Amino acid sequence: MNYSPPAALIKFLKPYDREVRDLALQLRALLLEEMAPCYENIYDAYSAVAIGYGTSDRLRDGIFHIAVYSKHVNLGFNDGATLDDPKGILQGAGNRIRHITIKALDDLKRPEVRSYIRRARKKGLAEARKLGEPPSKQPRGVVSTVKAIYPKKRRPK
Repeated sequence: MNYSPPAALIKFLKPYDREVRDLALQLRALLLEEMAPCYENIYDAYSAVAIGYGTSDRLRDGIFHIAVYSKHVNLGFNDGATLDDPKGILQGAGNRIRHITIKALDDLKRPEVRSYIRRARKKGLAEARKLGEPPSKQPRGVVSTVKAIYPKKRRPK
């Protein structure tokens, strides 16, 4: 199914070069193929446009995120530190988050990218059930929300 990007997201991506905008939108399409129905939370942040995906509109229920930078896009795994990494492609040293840097459209065609997405989604959904909270009402499609707009930016002009 095709989920058109919200107008706010297109506006936030406008300062970036076409190649980076295309990477962000193609990665979004790939994530939605694997994740929808879901919630999409869009942040126009200080150093990047960030788009989170999860089972509710709450940050803590996020499974993935996209971070758009001036020269590349990161596919972030919110609980990536606990995700098996048999290919050794996850980057980052924090307590929770790991990411894969996407610099070209061909990077999205690597089979391990989709494999990691599927494993993270499965793990994220299983973890949500373990917490014992009532499950969030599953949306019919993709519920996109602009969560924050920061007045100061450090991004391409």
